[in-house]
Amino acid sequence: MFIQTETTPNPASLKFLPGRVVMEKGTVDFRSVKEATNSLLAQKLFKIEGVEGVFFGSDFISITKSEGIDWQILKPSILNVIADQFESDT
Repeated sequence: MFIQTETTPNPASLKFLPGRVVMEKGTVDFRSVKEATNSLLAQKLFKIEGVEGVFFGSDFISITKSEGIDWQILKPSILNVIADQFESDT
């Protein structure tokens, strides 16, 4: 599965585009794992050290990282979690 990434105006956030529908309607913004009780994907993403926020849009997932953590370290883990989630849904 190929997942595109896009920068955002906030250097601490990165947009991941899995090429699939993420949210049928609306958006959801998780600021902690406690807020993510209804989303297994968001819970898995919060288990990655350095993930501070998860936002689901219609066709993207935006991740906000902790200060001092490099995207080059975080991206592979995030990509794996997203790919595993969408591949298991097929």
